[in-house]
Amino acid sequence: MTRVFDEDLTAGFGTRAIHAGQRPEPHAGAIMTPVYLTSTYVQEGIGRNKGYEYARGRNPTREALERNVAALEGARHGFAFSSGTGCLDSIMKLFRAGDHIVCGENVYGGTFRLFDRILQNFGLSFTYVDTRDPNRIAEACTPTTRAVIVETPTNPLMRITDLAAAAEAAHRAGALLIVDNTFATPFFQRPFEFGADIVFHSTTKYLNGHSDMIGGIALVNDDGLAERLQFILNAAGANPSPFDSWLALRGTKTLHLRMPRHDENGRRVAAWLAERMGHERVIYPGLESHPQHALAASQMRGFGGMITIDLGTKEHAGRLLERVRVFSLAESLGGVESLISQPWSMTHGSVPAERKAQLGITEGMVRLSCGVEDADDLLADLEQALG
Repeated sequence: MTRVFDEDLTAGFGTRAIHAGQRPEPHAGAIMTPVYLTSTYVQEGIGRNKGYEYARGRNPTREALERNVAALEGARHGFAFSSGTGCLDSIMKLFRAGDHIVCGENVYGGTFRLFDRILQNFGLSFTYVDTRDPNRIAEACTPTTRAVIVETPTNPLMRITDLAAAAEAAHRAGALLIVDNTFATPFFQRPFEFGADIVFHSTTKYLNGHSDMIGGIALVNDDGLAERLQFILNAAGANPSPFDSWLALRGTKTLHLRMPRHDENGRRVAAWLAERMGHERVIYPGLESHPQHALAASQMRGFGGMITIDLGTKEHAGRLLERVRVFSLAESLGGVESLISQPWSMTHGSVPAERKAQLGITEGMVRLSCGVEDADDLLADLEQALG
């Protein structure tokens, strides 16, 4: 299984982003990790090989990415998958029929769809709670609870979970704390420092940062968990292509440069929107008006570029979405380009309408992913579109 190089954990974040998990290619000294486009490996004899047998199990390009992101998160092991959802599905294979999972009620719509429409048919049971209150996590745990799964900030309501309190509640129940860190990235938030057991990402988003691949990655410290995830990765086969791994690895090299710009633009756009629309209609953890701003500031180094606004009606939201020019109406987030979407019909389209209404996700909500363009151009685009 893939393990970080211990010496990589002593470097600063920017140095890790550029160098961790990689060594010059031994044949020609290439500084960039090659894309190992091979399905199999020549063996020296029965039971004798160079550590590689079949590419579903191991691939050097993928391993470089796994070590790199593990080092960024401060973890020992990394496991790359073909998508963020494929990653989560593989993590859930750690559990078995009869196990109970406590999950944040406001998670990505695809996460809810996976749990509600597929995994519960195989005997897993789920309880959804508002993880802003750690007491609700504790109250939902039962003798069969095996994991607590949270996003923070959440998609799209930007709710914050106290990670240390969530870890305490999970561990008291004998369960794992699993954290989706896609929105924050390890640059702004490192859940292992607060007691998380598994951290995962959609590498499609900020880690890659260029909207040109699909992938996911899970990070762990525990060797036993790592062995089980390695077995699942090989046995279930939800692994990424070498080229997608290479694209994500190229993306992480500039993560420490991109994230401050996403954060700068997010803060400026959120402040401008709050001034124009009113603070009660703008949801951004970086605003002091956010009810959990202090908690976010205590466990995050920055707030990123994700903002949700409430325009009141589907018609008002549609008008904005149709009139933007620098922001692009599209699924996904975290790319260098600014994106805009309507969670009701897009990211949470598979969530039943009554559940969305119960959570407070409305047809008038719009989610912005502020890219790294000039902030003045983003503000001008929103000004003309809202005008």
